[in-house]
Amino acid sequence: MPDYRRWFVPGGTNFFTANLLRKDSRLLTDQIDAFRAAYAEAARAQRFETVAICVLPNHVHCIWTLPDGDSDFSGRWRRIKSGFSRQLPREADLAPGRRPGERGIWQRRFWEHVITDTDDLAQHVAYVHGNPVKHRLVTEMDDWPYSSWHRWKRENAGDTMP
Repeated sequence: MPDYRRWFVPGGTNFFTANLLRKDSRLLTDQIDAFRAAYAEAARAQRFETVAICVLPNHVHCIWTLPDGDSDFSGRWRRIKSGFSRQLPREADLAPGRRPGERGIWQRRFWEHVITDTDDLAQHVAYVHGNPVKHRLVTEMDDWPYSSWHRWKRENAGDTMP
């Protein structure tokens, strides 16, 4: 098994990708209200700022900034994943043979990257918002409803960063 090492930066800004177990699943967008509720509950329980987010049918990309002195992004992902999974009926489980108490909905891990500077942030924000176009779900970012693109565009009118 690979040796996963995470770089925990208290108060840092991180890019994340969390995937459903099956690539052909559409649970995240089919059950968007359940995902939004789980995400909001995690944010209430352990505060964080969402810099950018895009929910796709089978994965989510986001960028968070944690409060000063806090580096527990793993706990937040645990809350989101378990909160979302608990809202779904058992029939939604996508894989048998999981660990005790584990639903077969999410991949066990998530991918993270510490944002190092403003250029890195700009590149990752563009990647997050451009993902629905990349996956050919829409032809224009404006057409994807499950993204912070619309908020970002309002707040950054006149900026050149996509």
